Amino acid sequence: MRDPYSTLGIARTASEQDIKSAYRKLAKELHPDRNKGKPDASEKFSDVTRAYDLLSDKAKRAQYDRGEIDGEGNPANPFAGMGARGGYGQGATYGAGGGPGPGDFGGFAGDEVDLGDLFEGLFGGKGRQQAGPKRGFGRQPPPPPPRRGADIQYRLAVPFVEAAAGRDQRITLADGKAINLKLPAGVEDGTMMRLKDKGHQGTGGRGDGIVMVEVGSHPFFQREGDNIRMDLPITLDEAVRGAKVKCPTVDGAVMLTIKPGSGGGTVLRLAGKGWTRKNGKVVDGKAERGDQLVTLEIQLPADLTALEERLEGWVDIARPREKFGL
Repeated sequence: MRDPYSTLGIARTASEQDIKSAYRKLAKELHPDRNKGKPDASEKFSDVTRAYDLLSDKAKRAQYDRGEIDGEGNPANPFAGMGARGGYGQGATYGAGGGPGPGDFGGFAGDEVDLGDLFEGLFGGKGRQQAGPKRGFGRQPPPPPPRRGADIQYRLAVPFVEAAAGRDQRITLADGKAINLKLPAGVEDGTMMRLKDKGHQGTGGRGDGIVMVEVGSHPFFQREGDNIRMDLPITLDEAVRGAKVKCPTVDGAVMLTIKPGSGGGTVLRLAGKGWTRKNGKVVDGKAERGDQLVTLEIQLPADLTALEERLEGWVDIARPREKFGL
């Protein structure tokens, strides 16, 4: 079983954020939709997801680090290491007189001592096995547990404004059924979502559906944590006299009040018009969101003739660069 740390390419001392970052990077690189023609991409993607599932679970990670479970989360062999030379396993030899051979220290040879008989009382056995080779304590290893079916990978493109507002998305599964998918709070590009039992059927049950979210870009909105930033052009007279202007948000246009004398670079805040917060807090039945930060940009008219005529003989006595010592 491959070490999950090696699968993700991280050290055993990696932090939770290191694990998350490594998984997202590999998931994007290995996603089958981006590796068409590479039949092993799906298997590698599943291996990476399985490693992430184990290491992102604090309890399972601790169990793995202690050697209690393997890379798939199954209990590790409790008798591992007992077959070493000189121990209670195969490997020791006996001399002609029945004692240990040269170099041995009282170990039991698998060919000459039936460990099944020796330890049968300890394990409550009733009689020796009649068929098959002797292994360890004279018993056949248990059959491997039934395996779940393989996971199915999906890629979900979500428009910027819908991801910001946390609107439900529609996705069609491999079986042709379409379902509504609720985006997690604070969803971001590369977020992975697990759809339980929506994968392929296996002897041990169905695998899962793994959805990778791809958040689209926007021509004038930009995400900044839980907030959304944008630059809003205004005219010179709107800046001087003040005005009420329409301002776009991810929820639609709203009226924004500009105070008289507003300068270029002034930042106005539209509360609750940002991104859904990662804390998942709900207020009045709706997910709590950040704010929209609007930076004013004063645009001069294309034809400055009329403006120059009005400013004839007028000089602004302000010293805006005084703070620079200029």
